Amino acid sequence: MLENLSRIEVENPVDLIISQIRDLISSGKIKPGEKLPPERKLAEHFGVSRNQVREAINKLQIYGIVKVQPQSGTTVTGIGIVAIEGLITDILRIEKTDFKSLVDTRILLEKEAARLAAINRSNDDLIKMNIALNHYEGILLNDGFAIEEDLLFHLKISEASKNTVLRSLMMIITPDILKSFTNLKVCNENTNKKTIDEHRHILEMISEKNPDGAIEAMELHLKDVIEFSNK
Repeated sequence: MLENLSRIEVENPVDLIISQIRDLISSGKIKPGEKLPPERKLAEHFGVSRNQVREAINKLQIYGIVKVQPQSGTTVTGIGIVAIEGLITDILRIEKTDFKSLVDTRILLEKEAARLAAINRSNDDLIKMNIALNHYEGILLNDGFAIEEDLLFHLKISEASKNTVLRSLMMIITPDILKSFTNLKVCNENTNKKTIDEHRHILEMISEKNPDGAIEAMELHLKDVIEFSNK
């Protein structure tokens, strides 16, 4: 009998917060340059914790939809409606086939970003990638999970590619792929060290302006992601 019953999915409060804020921006009720209410007031209004509000705002910031400035609050950026709709992967359940398609697309973007970064990167880009990678390693070794920090390192690579369209596409499709992969993967000291070594190798190839080496290093790093999506 149980096989005839469907599992009930309860929506994550963070996804619902993101959905409502996204709708306000999409409809023009919140315009670029305007500030969101403080976290405390948002938490009271939604009936959720401040940590859940903060997580939602952090994800919105990763997508570039809002900008958080210390002591100044959270401001809506001028991002377009098409990019905002990229949050669809946060608020809707993705079918397995669609998830695999997203992963396949990510592979293409990541490899091209690494190749272009090796060609176009500046010294300033190298500094930013090193800072992001060091921060990722510190969080990963202390907590075992560093989802946002991992994403930010990859976004720094896409920034170094000097291809703004590629970077925007990365921002849209990567966060939830990365979160799903990291949450379902068994992480331990060995896998963490492996990931760190792979990141270091990618950065080394980019630093040496070796596009072919950067592609190969990124392919090796994404091997587990490909295997995960094929399960």
